[in-house]
Amino acid sequence: MKDKISIIGAGLVGSLLAVILKQKGFDVQIFEKRKDPRKSGAAGGRSINLALSHRGIRPLRVAGVYEKIEPYLIPMHGRMMHDQAGELTFQPYGKEGQFINSVSRAQLNELLIESAEEAGVEVFFDHKCGDINFDSNMLHFEHGKEMKSDLIIGTDGAFSAIRKKLQFTDRFNFSQHYIEHGYKELEIQPKENTFRLEPNYLHIWPRGNFMLIALPNADKTFTCTLFFPFEGNPSFSTLKTKADVEAFFEQYFKDALELIPDLSEQFFTNPTSSLVTTKCEPWHKNRSILLGDAAHAIVPFYGQGMNSGFEDVRLFVELAEELDWNWDKILPLYSSRRKKDADAISELALHNFIEMRDHVADPDFLRRKKLESQIQEKYPKEWIPLYSMVTFSDIPYSEALKLGKLQKKVMDEFLELKESEVNYDQVIQRFNALKKGD
Repeated sequence: MKDKISIIGAGLVGSLLAVILKQKGFDVQIFEKRKDPRKSGAAGGRSINLALSHRGIRPLRVAGVYEKIEPYLIPMHGRMMHDQAGELTFQPYGKEGQFINSVSRAQLNELLIESAEEAGVEVFFDHKCGDINFDSNMLHFEHGKEMKSDLIIGTDGAFSAIRKKLQFTDRFNFSQHYIEHGYKELEIQPKENTFRLEPNYLHIWPRGNFMLIALPNADKTFTCTLFFPFEGNPSFSTLKTKADVEAFFEQYFKDALELIPDLSEQFFTNPTSSLVTTKCEPWHKNRSILLGDAAHAIVPFYGQGMNSGFEDVRLFVELAEELDWNWDKILPLYSSRRKKDADAISELALHNFIEMRDHVADPDFLRRKKLESQIQEKYPKEWIPLYSMVTFSDIPYSEALKLGKLQKKVMDEFLELKESEVNYDQVIQRFNALKKGD
């Protein structure tokens, strides 16, 4: 008889994990504190559209659900930069043919919940976890229901109820960090059923200490997100009236302002939300474990939150198969093995915020990107840019971070030369020497 597995949280990671574990023959149940989003509708103004890329697509294919999701994806081939005068500059994400995919979080979540139910998973909504006994593996829900399981998996997000209970156990380390910026979601409506901006790009309005981004949706809207400090000048604290908001957008995002006629109404209706990074260890206790944001919530600036969570699922299942589903061996090994990669993508995501809001408009940054592209074209196997390692490969995040730092060191050295003086062979020789520790 196969083990009974209880998954806490019917979000993206929990739903995908449930599909795969059910396919492996386990008795799987999901418990979700929210109402069924397919009936109640998703909460507005909090989604931050998602960018699905290679690390996320691979486990979706493993689960056999990618074909169901693919029609809802919109390819984005690069960044489209909007300067204050409204001039546009395109920066490709990778080589020809490489792209990431915009997808609605709510739509994707509903498709994955549906896939879990179709696979035979029982999904219980309105079941908020009140307590957990890590010794008996007994879950207690707030309305009185109890459930004993062979394995409990917490996929209940950045403010995980399971992790909160772990915090009261011995030798559990936990930290959280809120950045000084929050975010507010806005929407650009279509005109005559057509996109108001070119749809196959991630649009960015970089403005130094803050930025606006826009991602396309299947219904021809764009979800915009303003990443902006809570305090200071300018900041959320200084935009108190309709006139304040419109004057601010007129100064910094004039071409976007023209696309959002109900800007002030949206601005004061939609919530202002925080951005948090959480770290903890170990991720397991007896027969319970955390995956996804519950274990390692990150800021959204590398587009890897969902992708890293989906990769968690793939790596967890691969290790479980390798160890013949022996949970007592799997949980501690997975928890220790994956931690360094979670820490690495957390660091990368924080750094990429600085790049997106500031460096992308810098001439030195543009020269660096151009040189990197030329080196990669000549040495496609030896030199893979950091963004491509993170977004278009399975290279562990920790290895990508390490190699990216070496690449930056090499680039810093060669960018001091004139463009005509840069020898690509010498760049690769220097890079290889650094990798060897020379």
